[in-house]
Amino acid sequence: MSTDAPRDGLAILLLDGGYERAHYALVLAAGALAIDRPVLLFASGHGVHALAQDWHGLRDAGSDRATQTSGVAGFDTLREAVQALDGTLMACESGLRLAGLAAASLLPGVIVAGVPAFLDAARGRQIISL
Repeated sequence: MSTDAPRDGLAILLLDGGYERAHYALVLAAGALAIDRPVLLFASGHGVHALAQDWHGLRDAGSDRATQTSGVAGFDTLREAVQALDGTLMACESGLRLAGLAAASLLPGVIVAGVPAFLDAARGRQIISL
């Protein structure tokens, strides 16, 4: 593979409020960032719990312990990696209302925006929905 090839960005749309999908969204984000692909992760619906400081509102959040025990990076490790590698994190305004979360409960740096802002930021990127 040529290292001169342009790297297109990746936009990840997290709709589900379950641990497994949220964890995999972070795996994809960290992996893409590790190979220098810019990443935008937009969480909507109950998926916004993934971007909350306390992410244990995710369905089956207790699965993180088994994930780590099996030797796979845990939720906190992946979120820290995505932030350290400058991934863009966005939470849907409507999703926050639906989940009963305040913007102040989100990780520092998370952008609160609506669908039009996500679609504009995702323009030209490969979009993956989980």
